[in-house]
Amino acid sequence: MQKKFLKNLALIIFLNLLVKPFWILGVDRAVQNTVGPEEYGFYFTVFNFSFLFFIFLDLGITNFNNRNIAQNNHLLKKHFPGIATIKLLLGIFYAIIIFAVGIIIGYRGRELYLLAWVGFNQFLLSFVLYLRSNISGLLLFKTDSFISVLDRVLMIIICSILLWTGIFGGRFEIEWFVYAQTAAYTVTALVALIVVLRKSGKLTLNWSLPFFILIIKKSLPFALLVLLMSFYNRNDPVLIERILGGSFGKQQSGIYAQAFRLLDAGQNFAYLFSVLLLPLFSKMIKESQPVQHLVKLSFSMIITGTLILAITSLFYGNELMMLMYTPFTGETDAQYLYRIGLSADIFHLLMFSLVAVSTSYIFGTLLTANNNLKLLNIIAFGGLITNLLLNFILIPRFYALGSGIASLSAQTLAASLQMIFAIRILKIRFHTKFIVSLLLLIVFMLFTGLGMSYLNFSTWVIPAMIVLFSGMVFAIVFRLWNLGEFYAILKNR
Repeated sequence: MQKKFLKNLALIIFLNLLVKPFWILGVDRAVQNTVGPEEYGFYFTVFNFSFLFFIFLDLGITNFNNRNIAQNNHLLKKHFPGIATIKLLLGIFYAIIIFAVGIIIGYRGRELYLLAWVGFNQFLLSFVLYLRSNISGLLLFKTDSFISVLDRVLMIIICSILLWTGIFGGRFEIEWFVYAQTAAYTVTALVALIVVLRKSGKLTLNWSLPFFILIIKKSLPFALLVLLMSFYNRNDPVLIERILGGSFGKQQSGIYAQAFRLLDAGQNFAYLFSVLLLPLFSKMIKESQPVQHLVKLSFSMIITGTLILAITSLFYGNELMMLMYTPFTGETDAQYLYRIGLSADIFHLLMFSLVAVSTSYIFGTLLTANNNLKLLNIIAFGGLITNLLLNFILIPRFYALGSGIASLSAQTLAASLQMIFAIRILKIRFHTKFIVSLLLLIVFMLFTGLGMSYLNFSTWVIPAMIVLFSGMVFAIVFRLWNLGEFYAILKNR
């Protein structure tokens, strides 16, 4: 299993490195620079609002199905027609929910129009994720890897034409960004459907109320977990915009979005670990295989990488924000520097949130595979309460920065509890040497970063690269990234 994990992790990371950085740092960033912080903040708020109710599109079915198919491959043909029908019904239910709540909180006109398209995109994305849960559940990781980047490849092509060919005279509207997502998700859903149909046979929608009730009952613990995690992961921009109100609220939400963009990129890569680990953990636990080595291998890789990124970002966050975002038309130097400075401060907090999120993707996934869903839901509820309380206290005083503090606090609390309980329940052991090496890595990088700040360089990129690569060298030398072990696994096991 470790060999399968490493080989497919290398493939999926390679494909995502080819596509995701250009999408996030090129196209998505260019859209925000083109339309401005207020307009992008408007989209970002509506998008995150729709995401808060994403669970009603799924009710935990995708995670349940991934675990179930990994443990019982033969159930694909039996369950696929019925679950596909449930997904369509849930799409209708989701539309009713988001429009009802949107109207209640004051959405009107253009907000509702954009919400309709964004909501439809969420339905398409949910269906793609369900189809992919079947593909990865069958351990067809190579196929799943290519499908995982297909939507972004298509969006890059479409948005690049709209942004840079000049066929619209340099004009770009945020609605076009949403339409591009619709087209890309539609094509991706069709491709994923064809792959699943080749394994399951002909798709005939199947109406069976007892089957619907059975699947939903089994999925509800997963649903509650996803709902709680979605709220404390994605409610920050919505709370910023609603609490502060008006154009200032949209502007602060847009500033938060600037900092969130790189966290989102990091989360996308961390999520790849859980995509591979959930079916592997599930199969290993069912077959009573020890998970100790796979847990240690995956956690060592991800915690080391995210710590290196977070500490490097701590020293060069302001420069990164200035590199990514340019002044807008009519924006004064003072306004630009305020926007960049606030984004950098939020960015520092969110990159350390990435360390916590990545930890959750290992130990939360392990507890999910072990069916400790009640425990996970209690932890997620604690994270949500922490996030909400801190947001309502801090946003009125510190604006978007307060939401960054709330996010870091909630994510750290949830990740710490998941790690503690997973270690206790599954009797995972980490050597003292590993813990000491992690602490030394943090101290070493902090001193390296401080040392670079006292040296004169013609550009900030050089010291940033020194800090980043020195952390990577340290990880290899102290075997936090054990290249010899990786090679042995790939060659012999």
